[in-house]
Amino acid sequence: MAQSTNETTLRPVFEEDDLELPVERLRVEQPAGRRTGCPFHDVREMLREVGLRPTRQRLALGWLMFAKGDRHITAESLHEEALRARFPVSLATVYNTLHQFTEANLLREVAVDGSKTYFDTNASDHHHFYVEGQNELLDIPGAEVMVDRMPTPPEGFEVARVDVVVRLRRKQQS
Repeated sequence: MAQSTNETTLRPVFEEDDLELPVERLRVEQPAGRRTGCPFHDVREMLREVGLRPTRQRLALGWLMFAKGDRHITAESLHEEALRARFPVSLATVYNTLHQFTEANLLREVAVDGSKTYFDTNASDHHHFYVEGQNELLDIPGAEVMVDRMPTPPEGFEVARVDVVVRLRRKQQS
């Protein structure tokens, strides 16, 4: 039986406007080990290290989130990226995955208004600027915010973390 010479292989494309997710690589089981620089292998290892099963959806969404370094995303923006990458996933699955990653300390949730929540791929303790009108969240370097005094928490509670969000707007031209 002759083999076809017209075999098509999918390759990862990292350009923002034409992102193609190599979904076939998600089905291949990789051996456990240390970080390799391969986003799929590294996401798989991150998930295993925190006790999450590396499902296709978690691997694909994890690759989209973490392959670009530290960034701030919303569920809606990640959903759009997944669809552009030709990985059909529901918005509910995106929300569930973001919350699972947050509970596992892979992401940090940053609430900016009652209606706007960002997820930060940098889960370390740090604070944020929020640029009003542009809906943009920016990291504040760690040493630039000092919380001088903390209130005493009520009986039976402890402070889990402090999130400072400094709201910015453009200066008015006079």
